[in-house]
Amino acid sequence: MDRNSRIERCVGSGRIIGRLGSQMGRTLLDKVWDAHAVRELPNGQTQLFIGLHLVHEVTSPQAFQMLRERGLKVRYPDRTFATVDHIIPTDGAERPFADGMAEQMFVAIEDNLAGTGIPFFTRSGGRQGIVHVIGPELGLTQPGMTIACGDSHTSTHGAFGSIAFGIGTSQVRDVLATQTMAVGKPRCRRITVDGKLAAGVYAKDVILAIIGKLGVQGGVGYAYEYAGEVFDGMTMDERMTVCNMSIEGGARVGYVNPDATTYAYVTGREYAPAGNDLVKARAWWDAMASDEDAIYDDETEFDGYSIPPMVTWGINPGQVVGVDAEIPSPADVDGPDRQSIQEALDHMQLRAGDSIAGIPIDVAFVGSCTNSRISDLREAARIVEGRRVPNQVKALAVPGSQRVKAEAEAEGLHEIFRSAGFEWREAGCSMCLAMNPDKLVADQVCASSSNRNFKGRQGSPLGRTLLMSPAMVAAAAVAGEVVDVRSMITVAG
Repeated sequence: MDRNSRIERCVGSGRIIGRLGSQMGRTLLDKVWDAHAVRELPNGQTQLFIGLHLVHEVTSPQAFQMLRERGLKVRYPDRTFATVDHIIPTDGAERPFADGMAEQMFVAIEDNLAGTGIPFFTRSGGRQGIVHVIGPELGLTQPGMTIACGDSHTSTHGAFGSIAFGIGTSQVRDVLATQTMAVGKPRCRRITVDGKLAAGVYAKDVILAIIGKLGVQGGVGYAYEYAGEVFDGMTMDERMTVCNMSIEGGARVGYVNPDATTYAYVTGREYAPAGNDLVKARAWWDAMASDEDAIYDDETEFDGYSIPPMVTWGINPGQVVGVDAEIPSPADVDGPDRQSIQEALDHMQLRAGDSIAGIPIDVAFVGSCTNSRISDLREAARIVEGRRVPNQVKALAVPGSQRVKAEAEAEGLHEIFRSAGFEWREAGCSMCLAMNPDKLVADQVCASSSNRNFKGRQGSPLGRTLLMSPAMVAAAAVAGEVVDVRSMITVAG
């Protein structure tokens, strides 16, 4: 089969379906990769066709400039979709933005998209939001796809049984110009979590526990396939949370095999196939799932019931413990990890042996591409309802998209947050990375449902970030300190 016939066979939605191989014992990674491989390059990489390309205002300006310098146009504008999320203020939408750099970046993406035919989701159209929230909610993200975006947390979309990459600016250029990119195929590790999660334990705790055990470099060179009873029982929102943070464990991509939960979520969405096209698409999606006798490069297992609510104490997501545990000591490890632990203790102003519970907080943030979907907001609202944030704590609830915001307001969640003392904001990345007005000040401590606790990540080089689930953030917000959310759930009945 020639290249064109291999990459142009499509279901009615216009998604690449490629070529099915006949050999058994293959993973979803193997199948999707083969279906989208244009050719093998001399350096061992694959020229991979990208079924869906998502762009935002931060990593795209230079890529469009590179196209102009070479006299190139966007090859498949119907496969690229754009939004604004990183720089957009969440406390108001008036233009021009008060932040001159934010306004400049917004103007740049408007100018770059003009005349290309690329759809642009802005606030005026009611479909704006964080790129990894709107892709799934609009039905753009589907099983069996290759997906690329100039953002490291593109792994989120793997929750649908797709292979989704975060890419750099030069690769954004390549995808715009050719709809392909050069990439090396990773190995595949299956991570199985069986059992059942206890009350008060969420998807965020699962992925933090995985990263805590395997390390922030443990997934380098791998794709993570998540399997087992816990993932089988997760909603799509929960699966997206786990896949979102695969990159924090060093993995290039993370995915869950598509199933009935996946199909129920996708069906009926704006860009999803319908009718007979949906029947054809589901047959394709089923065929893309890993075979029962698939061969993996590595496998590891976790007991879901043993996972407690998790809290990071350090300066990377792997520096994490259960909420009922103590902060580790440099003396407990050897090698470079010892220095890393000491550096984290110094920055976080913590002492080895202290309990993670009881650490006072200054800011509570519910939001980010990890945890800003409707189920996240519902759980946080359930904890704060009838309670009040103390005066010394600044608390923000930031929905991931305009549609999530509208749904939350239809359920009255915004009133619950406001009554508890939270600020209810517009959709955007907000305090996850502080490329907007939402920033920590000095050495404030933030209980955050975001994905990174690096030094300076939330806007202040002295700021201190404690990652946890939205429910744990909500509990910390009303308690004024890190607290085990399970105690509040028990009290609430």
